[in-house]
Amino acid sequence: MTATDAPAPARLRWMTATARDIIDETPRVRTLVLDVPEWPGHKAGQHVDVRLTADDGYQAQRSYSIASAPGAALALTVERLEDGEVSFYLAGDLRVGDRFELRGPIGGYFVWTAALEGPLFLVAGGSGVVPLMAMLRARADAAVRTPAVLLYSSRSEADIIYRAELERLAAEDAALKVVHTLTRAQPSGWNGFSRRVDRAMLEEVGFAPDTRPRIFVCGPTPMVEAAASSLRALGHAANLIKTERFGPSGR
Repeated sequence: MTATDAPAPARLRWMTATARDIIDETPRVRTLVLDVPEWPGHKAGQHVDVRLTADDGYQAQRSYSIASAPGAALALTVERLEDGEVSFYLAGDLRVGDRFELRGPIGGYFVWTAALEGPLFLVAGGSGVVPLMAMLRARADAAVRTPAVLLYSSRSEADIIYRAELERLAAEDAALKVVHTLTRAQPSGWNGFSRRVDRAMLEEVGFAPDTRPRIFVCGPTPMVEAAASSLRALGHAANLIKTERFGPSGR
């Protein structure tokens, strides 16, 4: 057997996923709960590649973060982009029972496990909350009670993904705090933040640098770069800040 004949690692082989359930999270976001018989398991924070093939053979491929906790059925949460070749189908036309290809899990850098010590500070922008939700679900499953904060930036109240579950997790865990900021529209009586994530906000809701929190930031590229820069300026150790981004220079 030559090197080129060797089988690809399991995580790089394309597998068939079948939509078991579809959950509407917001008007533009859906969670797809999938059956993948060959799925090898994953860690919180990893992602998959999804490949769609048209009848004429044309293929389109995109990466999506895994939303589910390790051990749970594989779930992807997808935001529908009007010009998105893959997201428009996954978050629009896909029906229960439909199938598509995926491979993974991919990534070992932006990963949280219960073995990591220290407080957990999660900073999300829009659908960047997806891998961070997998971490919160994994944290809840492992009954970890070290302090954790999710700072979550959304455009409006209607755009908050996982809102009910986040409220439930925070209600059940005194060590977990969920803080929202709404950047474009706020409901009547809103008393939370109403601006983009900035240095003052990170300092107010996050942990002191000397507590050495594990920090994960995910969202649009400008938001992630600004947050990471502010966190470093506040004195957080660079090696404890993990970032993942989407947009022109991200996934």
